[in-house]
Amino acid sequence: MKGRQVLLDHLFGEPAAALMQDGKLIDLIIDSGQPLAPGAICRCVTERLMKGQGGVFVRLPGGQRGYLRERSGIGEGRAMLVQVAGVADEGKAVPLSTRLVFRGRHALVTPGAPGVNVSRRIRDTEIRESLQRLGDQALGGRDYGVVIRSAAERADDSEIQEDLAPLLELADRILSEADGQEELLLDAPDAWEQAWLDWAEPEPDAVEESEGCFDQAGVSDAIEALLSPRIELPAGASAYIEDTRALVAVDVNTGGDTSPAASLKANIAIARDLPRQLRLRGLGGQVVVDFAPMPKRDRATLDQVIRAAFKADSSEASMIGWTAMGLYEISRKRDRMPLSKLADEAR
Repeated sequence: MKGRQVLLDHLFGEPAAALMQDGKLIDLIIDSGQPLAPGAICRCVTERLMKGQGGVFVRLPGGQRGYLRERSGIGEGRAMLVQVAGVADEGKAVPLSTRLVFRGRHALVTPGAPGVNVSRRIRDTEIRESLQRLGDQALGGRDYGVVIRSAAERADDSEIQEDLAPLLELADRILSEADGQEELLLDAPDAWEQAWLDWAEPEPDAVEESEGCFDQAGVSDAIEALLSPRIELPAGASAYIEDTRALVAVDVNTGGDTSPAASLKANIAIARDLPRQLRLRGLGGQVVVDFAPMPKRDRATLDQVIRAAFKADSSEASMIGWTAMGLYEISRKRDRMPLSKLADEAR
């Protein structure tokens, strides 16, 4: 199908949402089935300050442990509100943040960052000023922050107000429950709700909710390909993405093409597709790419391609750059459970 299509179905026995663009799988959200998924808000109790590391371990609901990188003003044994910021590696503490964000379709509420900010994608001056006033009115004197999302440009004022009002009330309630023992205060959105929140802009051409729509639209076939480490590239080239305990390794091969430009073509192809591949596979942390051998003079061109590709991606990523051995390092936030792990647990 041509155009932008959102599909809601089940995968590995859990609710899942897929975003297709002209028949190509662009994004995939699957419920992890875990109680403390990214976005969940809970009350924790601090345990131990990590001197020299600038962090603190905390107790979470269900006997889990979390880790906060910030420790300014935090003392041991103190109750505090935190939000799950990512997915923990096996045997490690859950990454947390004290900066709470309440997400809506048209706006975000940020109690720790006061002020009203309008998405830079909304460029019409009159619309920006109108949305700024609407955000100020909705706050009603609260010392919170509001971020007006790009989807608000197409929405009526009443729709935005209906989105903002419950978010602000929810923030009021959660912030009033800062004292006490460990407790889950707000579940993370499930896959279908997350899709409704994140894929509003640009507006999809179609939304399919029938059981089995993944099979009919080719999503199941695309997922099956993602469970293989091999990625087919143009002109017979290929790449392999393998998740190890220490890092994500990416290896690029030119195949049978021995022309002088073959390496650069293969490297550019994987560089452009790498953000999508990592997003769909749920991979993050330290990513090391072993590109196909090419002249050093081509590194600047490839670096520009990589940075442009990740700049357009919604996940947080830092381009570390080239190592002495000619590898390329990327640090990407772990914001989803690995697809292969979800598949293994479902078997």
